[in-house]
Amino acid sequence: MIVITIILIIAAIEIPNLLRARMSAEQAAAKANLKSIEAAEITYAVTYNHGYTSTLSQLGPSNNQMASPQAADLIDGMLATGRKGGYSYFYIPGPVVDGKVETYTLNAVPSAPCTTGVEYYSLDSSSQSGVVTQNFQTVVEHDPFLEILKGSMDYGQRPCSR
Repeated sequence: MIVITIILIIAAIEIPNLLRARMSAEQAAAKANLKSIEAAEITYAVTYNHGYTSTLSQLGPSNNQMASPQAADLIDGMLATGRKGGYSYFYIPGPVVDGKVETYTLNAVPSAPCTTGVEYYSLDSSSQSGVVTQNFQTVVEHDPFLEILKGSMDYGQRPCSR
């Protein structure tokens, strides 16, 4: 009985640390995924001379052997669906000028806030500032899209603690 009690005490101490480590890994992966998408967008724009993509899936793998503007095979299939590693990725193309998408905005939102991440990441092709990091709870209060997402998916009902 004493051995079981000791094991339970150790587990109670270590499990929160493991969960925090996993969340940190998910957040680091989200930032890396944004940079991968950014590099893929630049490659796509240079390779196909169509500007940036109009959807994230255009950067994904092709069903046949040849890459094309509709399936450029520049990122993995999971990331091309917009969900990977505890984050959801929202791609918003900018206006089309002369038949080309000239800018885009990319957002990474925790799929399960407070569990898979507490940080919201965004990247804007028109700025050189890189990945912008904000606390998810703060962003939800100022972004109408995320406010709807929060309400429809029960996100953000409890404050995140670090």
